[in-house]
Amino acid sequence: MPKVGAAPLPSDSLLARHSVAGDHTDCYATEVPRAVTLEEFVSAFYLSFGFVPERLMLYLIGRGGSPADARALAAGETDRFAAWSVEARGEHELLLSDFLGRTRSWLKAQPLANGGTRLHFGSGVRWRGDGDGVFRALLGFHAAYSRVLLRAAAQRLARAHL
Repeated sequence: MPKVGAAPLPSDSLLARHSVAGDHTDCYATEVPRAVTLEEFVSAFYLSFGFVPERLMLYLIGRGGSPADARALAAGETDRFAAWSVEARGEHELLLSDFLGRTRSWLKAQPLANGGTRLHFGSGVRWRGDGDGVFRALLGFHAAYSRVLLRAAAQRLARAHL
């Protein structure tokens, strides 16, 4: 099982460059022993077993995204997926913003010199004052869930390579 841990947010990342001082940001990382493209990572992330509960919740609020939608996002064929829109995209990373403009999700597939890939998943929350208590109360759950999501994506990528 891939080890997932909290990691420093790279200062040159799309999430760091688009964050405002005082916002909440986090970053989790794991490594896989093979080359993984951003497209593969984004697809594995949003199609993993770990994302199923969130997909169900999004569907219930009318913001669901199909597997085909996730693949189109991963391939760069659309700038929208479920509750998010693309804020920025680079060769190895993707930054999404939710439909309320409160949260961001960031994914990066960083090639390593040994031929492997470091997978990053990070989030950003814009504090506004109104309703921040709910967001702050959920940060512990969010940290655990972020690890689950990243681990599930890494496992899916490992199975796909067998």
